[in-house]
Amino acid sequence: QVQLVESGGGLVQAGASLRLSCAASGLTFNNYGMGWFRQAPGKEREFVAGISRGGGTTYLADSVKGRFTISRDNAKNTVYLQMNSLKPEDTAAYYCAAKRTYWALIGAEYDYWGQGTQVTVSS
Repeated sequence: QVQLVESGGGLVQAGASLRLSCAASGLTFNNYGMGWFRQAPGKEREFVAGISRGGGTTYLADSVKGRFTISRDNAKNTVYLQMNSLKPEDTAAYYCAAKRTYWALIGAEYDYWGQGTQVTVSS
């Protein structure tokens, strides 16, 4: 069965860094584009970052551009989100998702989702 398992969230001060990981199993990882989304309570789900199946193309939302980086290691079936200069407005549950064959901006288009990992940034 397909599983996406996120890890690396936590409670940090503004300005700190975190690296989120998403480990995939049960699928041919390099056939899927990968995306990161986030959602705060009472707010809409927001696209954060996308990466092509080979890692050659990435896209970041304007709200995180210059601070976050998405990458993947297909040998490890893992996608990462490096988050630097964290702000309180980055506080949310972060989810990774997989979509054949390319990442998309719309969450409903994804085939598989992880369980989420909480990121909380205090001021």
